[in-house]
Amino acid sequence: MSLRTRPASCAHSLRTASFPAMDHNRRSVLKLGVVDVGVESAALPNGVTIDLAVIRHPGASAIVALDADGAIPLLTQYRHAFGGWLKEIPAGCINPGETPQVCAKRELREEAGLVAQQWNALGTIVTIPSFCDERITLFLARNLSDAERELDHDEVINVDRIPLEEALRMISRGEIIDAKTIAALHLTREFLRAGNRIVDAVGRGGR
Repeated sequence: MSLRTRPASCAHSLRTASFPAMDHNRRSVLKLGVVDVGVESAALPNGVTIDLAVIRHPGASAIVALDADGAIPLLTQYRHAFGGWLKEIPAGCINPGETPQVCAKRELREEAGLVAQQWNALGTIVTIPSFCDERITLFLARNLSDAERELDHDEVINVDRIPLEEALRMISRGEIIDAKTIAALHLTREFLRAGNRIVDAVGRGGR
């Protein structure tokens, strides 16, 4: 069992990240780790003005790392807010100055102990748009090699190697319920079924 965290850098990214200009006034309520909670006066398209509780987030990346045998690293991670363990793919928040792909490379190495030579962007998802602006960029990583994991102290993570098709069956059985993981695994399957005809938006190697 391994332990991990990155509270200082994520908190810093909240202070330095630039968010799109919006027609609202914001009153900060709490800034702690990746959480930036505020109350915003928002003018809606229907002409109504309303106060909304909104969480601002620096964004994140998540990775399906597929090896030559068709298996992926699947994390079992303790999530206090959820109240237990979740099956997830490697993922984490974007640090200051990082692109989504740079973040993805860092998280794959730190959480799964892997580096990849081939990267494909699968798309971007929004998680809880009713009160949070988090966007998660999803990647497929291949041509893998081992690297040293670098785990921080406040995450509890175990890593298993699971065939991709078994991971998809775990979704059907309700064993994987994490939204980013479900989306990324299904997008990976569609990408592979398409014979990699989707445009490689990020290419090979690093950016």
